[in-house]
Amino acid sequence: MAEMTILDNTAEQQAALLDAGQTAAPEKNPATGKTQRGNGPKPPASNSFLDRFFHITRRGSTVAREVRGGLVTFFTMAYIVILNPLILGGFSADNAPTDVAGGWLTAAQVGAVTGLTAGVMTIAFGLIANLPFGLAAGLGINSFLAVAVIQEVTWAEAMGLVVINGILIVLFGVTGARTAIFRAVPKELKAAITVGIGLFIAFIGFVDSGFVKATAGGPPVQLGDNGSITSIPTMVFIVGLLVMGILVARKVQGGLLIGIVATTVLAAVVEAFLHIGPASETNPGGWHLNTPVLSGHLVSAPDLGLVGQFDLFGAFGRIGGLAATMLVFTLVFTNFFDAMGTMTGLAKSAGVAHKDGTFPRLKSAFIVEGVGAVVGGGTSGSSNTVYIDSAAGIGEGARTGLASVVTGALFLGSMFLTPLTSVVPLEVAAAALVVVGAMMMAQIREIKFTKFAVALPAFLTIVTMPLSYSIANGIGVGFVSWAVIGAASGKAKKIHPLMWVVTVGFVVYFARGPVSALLGA
Repeated sequence: MAEMTILDNTAEQQAALLDAGQTAAPEKNPATGKTQRGNGPKPPASNSFLDRFFHITRRGSTVAREVRGGLVTFFTMAYIVILNPLILGGFSADNAPTDVAGGWLTAAQVGAVTGLTAGVMTIAFGLIANLPFGLAAGLGINSFLAVAVIQEVTWAEAMGLVVINGILIVLFGVTGARTAIFRAVPKELKAAITVGIGLFIAFIGFVDSGFVKATAGGPPVQLGDNGSITSIPTMVFIVGLLVMGILVARKVQGGLLIGIVATTVLAAVVEAFLHIGPASETNPGGWHLNTPVLSGHLVSAPDLGLVGQFDLFGAFGRIGGLAATMLVFTLVFTNFFDAMGTMTGLAKSAGVAHKDGTFPRLKSAFIVEGVGAVVGGGTSGSSNTVYIDSAAGIGEGARTGLASVVTGALFLGSMFLTPLTSVVPLEVAAAALVVVGAMMMAQIREIKFTKFAVALPAFLTIVTMPLSYSIANGIGVGFVSWAVIGAASGKAKKIHPLMWVVTVGFVVYFARGPVSALLGA
């Protein structure tokens, strides 16, 4: 524990130096390859409160860039206010995931707490960690809750497990254990995590837009339908991708935001004339998730009835201590390493990372992210974590927590303005994700592929993320392969002891199904 404390203090001291403007070696901008802290020339010094509080000038940004970046991050994350209620809730017991007691969550209430929790936690992250990262309900964990956990416990008990998961993650952050593990990861593996996330979010964009689809038989995925683009929304995605790509390539300030707005307008015009409608079994060529139209009332009062509706220890009494512990173990591993990998990639993209991968206010960031899990479970909106979609705002120039405050304020507003939130179709947000994914891929130059003991673990980390649709899985495969190959290559002494501890944990994580069955027997 003393070693962890020393490591954590070192990271905090480095973070303090960076926020004080005393950096040693600035990182290269992943989009341009140029050594700089922000996009473009460093702005003149300012004595405004916002500049002093968020260190905007010291990080090579401006208030306008931060606001613009916060807007872009919100537009690329806004889908969660619509999607989370579809995953966790419904409009009746017939179309909602029901728990073992037949209970279900109403979509309207889940939507309200989704916006509330994302808004509060993103603002808190911006004010405390001073980083341009948005937080919202994690898609991996909410799906796990809806598909697997409530088959054994009630919704209230499931959210109690999420709260326990968050408390454990906060303790890891407070004690410095999370920071120590982060620093123990080799820099090449951290670079691979960033690249993997870039490829992952690009793949998400391709899938969400319908550009890539699953096949009934044959290859796992294909281009569009039978190798052809057949839907108008997917064509709008392609137009948006090209427009945003051109604007970013020409270094137009606000390129991503301009592209999102312009493509949304195009989508609304197309919908007004062609009446495409939402995607469904009978309308496979429709808009995914959001249809770009404004209808009904723009303002509605949120129903926050789910806040506080959780049962902290009920699952242990219902299914037993061992089974409940395995569920918590799964939640912690997914939450812990998903967020750690995401923050690694985002910090590098923002140009605020040190050479060893640490970044300003590292410990604070880990603690606040853990609190997001606690608050998410407490509001029944699922664990809140850092979103890779924040890379879109970073690509727009965001470098400080002011961008997060803007994003969080918009999330709070989304509780009252759900119709406005749903105007931007998923196909438009998907185009932004692909552009940002391309930016993040630039970190691949940090990996020495000439050394196969480095190349294979890095490669496995990169490809596992999109292929398994999980950041945590990619990190786990990277950890295990790095430790095993390194030790077998005669370099066991160079592998940090914490790498071995985490590797063993990942082995258990990957084998948790058989392990649970064996222990249960």
